Amino acid sequence: MRAAVVVAPGRTEIVDIERPRPGPGQALVRLEGCGVCASNVEPWSGPDWMTFPTEPGGLGHEAWGIVEEVGEGVRDLRPGARVASLSQKAYSEYDLARPEELTPLPPLLDGAPFPGEPLGCAFNIFRRAEVEAGQTVAIVGIGFLGAILTRLASAAGARVVAISRRSFALDVARRMGASETIALDDPEKVVARVSELTQDALCERVIEATGAQPALDLGTRLAAIRGRLVIAGYHQDGPRQVDMQLWNWRGLDVINAHERDPQVYARGVREAVAAVASGLIDLEPLLTHAFPLDRLDEALVATRDRPEGFLKAYVTCR
Repeated sequence: MRAAVVVAPGRTEIVDIERPRPGPGQALVRLEGCGVCASNVEPWSGPDWMTFPTEPGGLGHEAWGIVEEVGEGVRDLRPGARVASLSQKAYSEYDLARPEELTPLPPLLDGAPFPGEPLGCAFNIFRRAEVEAGQTVAIVGIGFLGAILTRLASAAGARVVAISRRSFALDVARRMGASETIALDDPEKVVARVSELTQDALCERVIEATGAQPALDLGTRLAAIRGRLVIAGYHQDGPRQVDMQLWNWRGLDVINAHERDPQVYARGVREAVAAVASGLIDLEPLLTHAFPLDRLDEALVATRDRPEGFLKAYVTCR
């Protein structure tokens, strides 16, 4: 099979390796595609802590495909089943996964890309945000994750204020149900506008979805007294500072919303499958850039640089 290997900072190569065979309690999945996660950009770029070459397929973890073969003891999966996978070497044509890492996809979704891991992440974040009808929810950063959270919060009856630097992303947020959109060109103007919209009460829920220090600072300022600041962005490039005085004064609940429990992750993916199948979430306008596996570097560059019209990239594995 073919698999991508990161061989040097910012450079991948495709290698031919032996196809794995499933052992007891494993399934072999013939991968159709894999989403490109923003968390891939940092290790791919070559920080001091990174070593090369990576394992074949490594970094890829947002896959979907067809069960090819199952190992001894696997009873609830059959070859031919189409699944979303939480496996970890998915920049490749095949990957091994445990049954609990696989979520069946209904026939209604046949042929459509389905990066289950980030979708499950969005649903788990939303659950922990505890958004309620009538609340004002600020979402700082409208990419793939922020757009889905905008849809979920608006569908729950909240007033969503979407904040982004990119006019394209704000257009997407309006289509996802945002009541207000604010360009993030000056944080002071954003705070002033949100204060105006809420009669100085600010937001019962703020979801930071960028993974950057300035968005964390802004999110803190937008949170209401006894509000909830939900950290959905993946902060991977070093320590962060927080305004603990403001956190204390406002009595904020601060939620680090990334899950690490495999069962919770799988639950989020199942909820996402149901939401996409029902039409609550339309993935087509959110998966904006597709690349073949041998152009993974280009997909990562797009994920890093976010060109006009970009929300989410994925690679096709065959």
